[in-house]
Amino acid sequence: MIQVENLTKKFEGFTAIDNISFEIKPGEIIGLLGPNGAGKTTTLRILTSYFNPSLGKIKYDELDIIDNTIKIQQKIGYLPENNPLYEEMKVKEYLNYAGQMHDIPKTELKEKVNKATEICDLKSKQNQVIGKLSKGFKQRVGLAQALIHDPEILILDEPTEGLDPNQRIEIRDLIKKIGQAKTVILSSHVLSEVEATCDRVLIINQGKIIASGTPDELKKQATSQTKIFIKIEGPLEKINETLKKTEGVERIISAKKEANLVDIVLETDSTLDLRKKLVHLIINNGWELYEISRQEKSLEDIFVNLTKKI
Repeated sequence: MIQVENLTKKFEGFTAIDNISFEIKPGEIIGLLGPNGAGKTTTLRILTSYFNPSLGKIKYDELDIIDNTIKIQQKIGYLPENNPLYEEMKVKEYLNYAGQMHDIPKTELKEKVNKATEICDLKSKQNQVIGKLSKGFKQRVGLAQALIHDPEILILDEPTEGLDPNQRIEIRDLIKKIGQAKTVILSSHVLSEVEATCDRVLIINQGKIIASGTPDELKKQATSQTKIFIKIEGPLEKINETLKKTEGVERIISAKKEANLVDIVLETDSTLDLRKKLVHLIINNGWELYEISRQEKSLEDIFVNLTKKI
């Protein structure tokens, strides 16, 4: 269990983290989601003891992070955003070096290196120079060094940043695989990664946690509206007037006519599925229905609403 209470971090008068509190249970994959500059990296650096907090407490299984820094750091594997690697070294050579830095006994080092390369699917690359690897494989090497001492907790800062779509999927799947045996805390501003990877999300903005929960819980908490998209053949003004008067339709977001079809986007009460009612309404008015679909607000919609500048 990781307990964060009233955490605050100030730099020369600037408040980067502003009185945040949260708990992380063993085995959870937690996502810190927020725009650039929100305070995600600062939070992770405090969790790794790289920074001390200005105020507040952090405990790992009742061990205070200030009083037990070394013990806590031994529990943590960390992959920073810039993934510093010795690119002139070969993969296996680098992982051996990383293991030595963690004081892994020589009798165990070979086994630990083999396990890390296997988990991160680096067997075929272990004798290659790191600098010649693709960005995706370099990220795997970074993950392997974070895992080399078999930590209980893995902290990853923007682990998919700069990767192409296929590499993102591979790293995301690898994180989920690792998360079956470890607690994982990751930061990201990529909504799809957090939604697909994490059990729970903390949305952070301007140093404050402004929302938390599973992706589904956040959607339910943050919105009571659903969008309905309709394509109809009929008179634009009459369709507009009729739909505005329909119970459950909160507003018409857009209505435009292209060729002989009217494109309508409605915002409706999310507790009601109005599609059946709207189909009957369209048919009864003698209009031709070409398309109707329903879309709940996405995590991206919620994120934008919560973090947009006022």
